[in-house]
Formats: sequence, C-alpha cells, structure tokens
Amino acid sequence: MPADILYSVRNLTVEYKTRAGVVRAVDNVSLDIRRGEILGLVGESGCGKSTLGKALMRLHTGPASIAGGELWFDGRDLMKLSEREMPDVRGAEIGMVFQDPMTSLNPVQRILDHLTETIQTHEPEISDAAARARSEELVERLGIRRERLNEYPHQMSGGMRQRVMISLALALRAKLVIADEPTTSLDVIVEAKFLDLLKELQKEFGLTILLITHNIGVVAEVADRVAVMYAAKMAEVGDVNEVFADPKHPYTQGLLKSVPNIRLEEAELYKMEGAPPNLLHPPAGCRFNPRCPFVMEVCRTQEPAFAPVVGDHYASCLLYQEAGMKQERLHG
Repeated sequence: MPADILYSVRNLTVEYKTRAGVVRAVDNVSLDIRRGEILGLVGESGCGKSTLGKALMRLHTGPASIAGGELWFDGRDLMKLSEREMPDVRGAEIGMVFQDPMTSLNPVQRILDHLTETIQTHEPEISDAAARARSEELVERLGIRRERLNEYPHQMSGGMRQRVMISLALALRAKLVIADEPTTSLDVIVEAKFLDLLKELQKEFGLTILLITHNIGVVAEVADRVAVMYAAKMAEVGDVNEVFADPKHPYTQGLLKSVPNIRLEEAELYKMEGAPPNLLHPPAGCRFNPRCPFVMEVCRTQEPAFAPVVGDHYASCLLYQEAGMKQERLHG
C-alpha cells in the first residue's frame, strides 16, 4: 500500500438480510483515503454512504454483515482481525462522529464521564486526574469552557454536542475521523462555524477525515477530494475542484445541476428525472441507466468499470470506456 494512503478499501460488499430478501447496501466498492486529507462522500439518501462509513470500523451487527472485500488501514487488513482485536482500533485509531449527537451521547452521563471513560477504557494506566486534564484541554480547544464538563448533554446546544462528539473522536488521537452527516441537525450559522472548526482541526492535528454528507455545498467548502456514490456503488472520485468544474458521471452532473443558484433569479430549478432503484432488484448494467440522459443500449446490459477518466479522476461510466475502446480499435 502506498505510503500516502491511510485507508484502502478493496471490493467491499455489505449486505442486509431482510424479509423481502438480501439487500446489497455497498456493492463491490473500492476507495482510497489519503493521509491528511478531507474526503467528502456524497450521494442521495439510501445510496450506502453511512453503511460504508460503519463498515470501515466493522460496526455492522444483526441483519447487516460484510460479505466480502478487504479493509486495509495503515498497513493492516482489518478483515483479518478478530472481534477481540477490533476495539483496539475503534476509538483509538479510528474515531467516528455520528449523525445525531443527542442520541449518541448517554443522557444520564455527564460530558466529563463520556470523555474520561473513553480515555481510560483504551488507556487504563491513566489516572482520573490525568484523564480529566486531557478532557479539559480537549474541550477548551474546541471552544467549550471546562466548567461545562459537569453538564449533561441536554444542557448543551446542538453545536456544542457536536463538538463534544469531535472531542470524543480526538480523545485518543485517532488517525482517521469518520464524520457521518455531522451538520444535519445544525442551523446554518452553527453549521458555518462547525465547518470552520473542522478545517482548523484538520490542520492543527493533521487529521484525516471522511466527511459523509448529502450536502454538496459542505463538501465544496471543506473537502480536498470528493467521492460520489449511487445505488451502493462508487460513481465518481476526484479532486473536489476538478469534479465540480468538470463532472464526468451523468449522476454527478445531475447532482450539481440540482443545487439552487441564488445568483440567477430567473433560472429554473433542475430536477433529476426518476428515482434511485430498489436495491433488492437493481437494474441490469449501469444502475443509473433508467435515469441517465445519455443512456446507450450497452448501458442496459453491461456494468461499467470504475476506471480513470483523466489522471486521478475516476468514474464508472461507459461513455468514456466506450470512447476509449473505439480509439483502441481505430489505432489497433
């Protein structure tokens, strides 16, 4: 694995067993997360973003299971670790900020107890005083007065609870922080402050962050690269400026056109035709073909490969692969 890659996902498949059948919520996905970057993961609700984020920590239980693939984190294949070994990775090396901090924090436990318990569970040799001192330092760097550590989650605002969740992810100096829809419950003012904080923390701590969101504007604001998912598969990955300036996959093009432009008063709001497919019975070939404005006959039967289009810009679209094959035939 190249030295600049912190996490490499290869051919990952996650399945949910339901009464109606087996749903592949993540289907043969490959993705690299580079050290020190913020990678934005976007897509419509139900496309598999959160399932992929949890799979990176092997958090799936019950009806969900990882059916195949490799999870290479910092040189180790996490799929080969036992369940006894995984708690040493979760929290200590990979931290997670869940969607709703109010449901992620224990309502009858003080904020200080959340932090010290996290620290002492992974570092049992640390004294109560040392764990408290580290907790105070953490929350103060995140803009929360140390006196508020004695409060309960319901006594804090949504933005402050979200900062508590970040402090829990940073308490053990995790190498990777997965932030799953961290701004969903925040108003626009708090959201802007939170995004500024995220960028500051990334620079200050040298964090690697996977930012899972449906909000393309958030990704444009903070991310270095962007990955676009559609119907459990990876549609496009590339530098955020390149992808936003010249999106290759028709789904990415539709997503960007759907963002309202407040500068154009008379512009008609674009609406992408159709709806995401039922993953119990996904369409044959390219999964976007029923909604694609550029669909070809081959798209209905042949699944596109996830391949480079230009440099480090990847897309799974037969428009480019067919063009490449025609060029090869012309010069072959």
